[in-house]
Amino acid sequence: MEANRLMRVNKAVLFAGFAGLLLVAGCRQDMQNEPKMIPQRGSEMFADHRGARPQVLNTVARGQLHADSYFYTGVVEGANGYREERDLMPFPVTMTVLRRGQERFNVYCTPCHSRVGNGLGEIVERGYKPAANLHDQVRRAQPISHYFFVMTHGYGAMPDYSAQLTPVDRWCVAAYIRALQLSQNAPLQDVPAGVQVKKLQEVAAEENLPPSYAQPWALPEATNVSAYPNNSKEGTPAMAPARPADPKINIPASKPAPAAAK
Repeated sequence: MEANRLMRVNKAVLFAGFAGLLLVAGCRQDMQNEPKMIPQRGSEMFADHRGARPQVLNTVARGQLHADSYFYTGVVEGANGYREERDLMPFPVTMTVLRRGQERFNVYCTPCHSRVGNGLGEIVERGYKPAANLHDQVRRAQPISHYFFVMTHGYGAMPDYSAQLTPVDRWCVAAYIRALQLSQNAPLQDVPAGVQVKKLQEVAAEENLPPSYAQPWALPEATNVSAYPNNSKEGTPAMAPARPADPKINIPASKPAPAAAK
């Protein structure tokens, strides 16, 4: 009796093992038949038999949520429907922001505008079209977002730098340009009490710099090499924008409009 019981147990175990093997073999998934969706192919998983699924309504890809349009464009929509620049930074200006702006300015802007922003960069002295003097009356009067807009779209002979500078870096450079302007045009009433103000001639003497260092900046009438004559349509320093008046545009709102009531 005991032997018969053991045989029945063994047969049951073998049957269970064989059934398990059949089950595993039936669920085998070969590598050449991967369970994935292939673009532009059908699928039996969905009722419409389309493997490519439509995007979920109101979804935004990662890194493409440009909710603050002013941060990404530097303009807002004015009351007349035209673009309008603002003398406003989209985030607080700190020393970290200014240092980043200085570093980016020295890399990308100094070849034309020079490190002090007077338009006497090295390639200008070697024949490139004159760059804007960021310290003249016209540049100082422009709102800070104007510099962001120019870096984004270009201006006259200046190409755009949107590929080289991220939106954050463009704003940092704009803030540093304003700091450069203030460094040469700050009124005495802005100086904190107890701070000694030195003349540029005194600083030059202390640093053993040549006397010409303290002279006013002047843009030369003609560069060393002038391959092409100046074209007013391309823009030159202290002139109006090179492009014609911008057509009426619509700037996307910074926040989505509320859904209309049904």
